[in-house]
Amino acid sequence: MRPRPMGGMLAAAGECPVRVPNPLRSLSKPRVPQYPWWIDLRSIMSTFDFTTLPIWGNALVLTVGGIGVWLCGTRLARLADGISARTGLSRVLAGALLLGVATSLPEIATTVTASLLGNAPLAINNLFGGVAMQLAVLAVIDLWFVRKGPLTFFSPDPVLLLGGVLLILQVAVSIAAIAAGDITIVGHIGAWPILLAIVYVASLYFMHGFSDRDTWTPANAPEQSGPEEREATESQGDEETRSALVLYGLFAANCVGVLIGGWAVSSSADALSEQTGIGSGFIGATLVAVTTSLPEISTTAGAVRLGAYTMAISNIFGTNCLEVALLLPSDLAFSEGPVINAVDNSAVLMASVGIVMTTLYLWGLLERRDKSVLRMGVDSWSVVLTYLAGVGLLYFIS
Repeated sequence: MRPRPMGGMLAAAGECPVRVPNPLRSLSKPRVPQYPWWIDLRSIMSTFDFTTLPIWGNALVLTVGGIGVWLCGTRLARLADGISARTGLSRVLAGALLLGVATSLPEIATTVTASLLGNAPLAINNLFGGVAMQLAVLAVIDLWFVRKGPLTFFSPDPVLLLGGVLLILQVAVSIAAIAAGDITIVGHIGAWPILLAIVYVASLYFMHGFSDRDTWTPANAPEQSGPEEREATESQGDEETRSALVLYGLFAANCVGVLIGGWAVSSSADALSEQTGIGSGFIGATLVAVTTSLPEISTTAGAVRLGAYTMAISNIFGTNCLEVALLLPSDLAFSEGPVINAVDNSAVLMASVGIVMTTLYLWGLLERRDKSVLRMGVDSWSVVLTYLAGVGLLYFIS
């Protein structure tokens, strides 16, 4: 009886070769992290199978979730302004940090949920579609809530220019990341989302430091004491008389409501994408982006009613900077490898549209026209037309 050939030796002619497992092959495969049952989000989410609902049922869940997001989001601007008054936090930082984080909770919920479901196009297109959609929100605010001139005319704060430039920087880096591809650093986490999160934190630092510097003062500054602003300031008294602890508690409670509503929106949108056959990338960039932008509409409108025009724009710029940084939690939740490697050209399209729209508003902030065209500034009209053209192009390539 001849002995079997050993692991690294070839079998003799006519014999069946022995397959020896290659240890390097098992190391080359990404390991899917195993979570304990009490934090296994996949098993928790599997108990809520939205695909078992009919199409009208998922549409109803999406609508109810959107209403919940709107109702909770309407209080966030007033609470953030009250916290700013009680703690001495500048309105620019309050808009970029407090409102930016709070109104991004639906995007956090929808993006993480979609990534856990393995739907990377829905997750990433929700983020970049949200960047474009929230810039379009400023045009809606300019149309319905701003009087006596365009919105950018009433925001002569140079820190907004820095915020817009930093937003373009983050979106441009994300486009480079999609074009170059990603590599894993730890487990299945890529390098680009970590870099974008670092850039976001640095952006907050530079914006806060820049707001304390008197670099230049704009000429022809508008008056900020109209009757609407005085009425809004008087109605704000209830928030300013409450203690900071109560304000933070109410702020956190409304954030939880926004988070739950965002989870319902994302889960029902994922089911609708499967049931209707419409691409998840298109649904993420349009339907989900519109629904998760409800807090931005309500909080930005609330800030404008308070006369805090700078906070309104910094809210949108700060939220969009955070949108790009949310690639990191999306990558953490996406267990099939770097999430950037799983997106398609539709994400690049919506990111490019976001850069163009941000540039148009920076142009408006620099030029500061004091005349409106059909109750909107020229910059807002340009932003609306750019957004509609981008969504139309996205539909055809999807």
